Amino acid sequence: MEQPTMQSPVMLYTEKTPNPESLKFVTNRMLYRGTADFREEELAREWSPLGTALFELPYVKGVYICNNFVTVTKEFNYSWEDIMLKIKDFLKKYVEEGKEVLRDGFEAAMQELEAERGASYEYSEEEAEIVQKIKDLIETYVKPAVEMDGGNIEFKSFHQGTVKVILQGSCSGCPSSTVTLKAGIEGMLKRMVPEVEEVEAEMG
Repeated sequence: MEQPTMQSPVMLYTEKTPNPESLKFVTNRMLYRGTADFREEELAREWSPLGTALFELPYVKGVYICNNFVTVTKEFNYSWEDIMLKIKDFLKKYVEEGKEVLRDGFEAAMQELEAERGASYEYSEEEAEIVQKIKDLIETYVKPAVEMDGGNIEFKSFHQGTVKVILQGSCSGCPSSTVTLKAGIEGMLKRMVPEVEEVEAEMG
């Protein structure tokens, strides 16, 4: 008879992000392979039982789920000292009970939405090559660094030298993200892809 496999206890710790309003809650469990950004409760209600449960807490303003962490953005009139442990306990219990994080079909629905957004951009063959270069650089160099800060960055469009990106998670509304964007990302892309003149961000 097979022995039941013992799972290690759920561990949870917090990491600061560059955004004072966002905190990263990291666990030793894989929550979702991908990125799920919930700025509004409506979208969370449709796709994420975990997001919905967090939004029911009065101090939660945004929820971003990626791999083994959840970045929570709080309402500005609360302090982390008062709410951090409550969120930590809530998440630990939620993960321990093995409750559903995201509903099936979320990824496909988001890809469809992304395709609709992107469909309005028609690229010439030359531009398509530039776009691919930009996407590769963002995926390889920018994303991993941004993820460590509890956020995400997605390429949106390239038009007449301007790259538009979407910022999610802790990066959204973060005072230092503009500096990072201009000094870091824009500088790198300009060096690596001469056709890039500037980078603009939209909040996802």
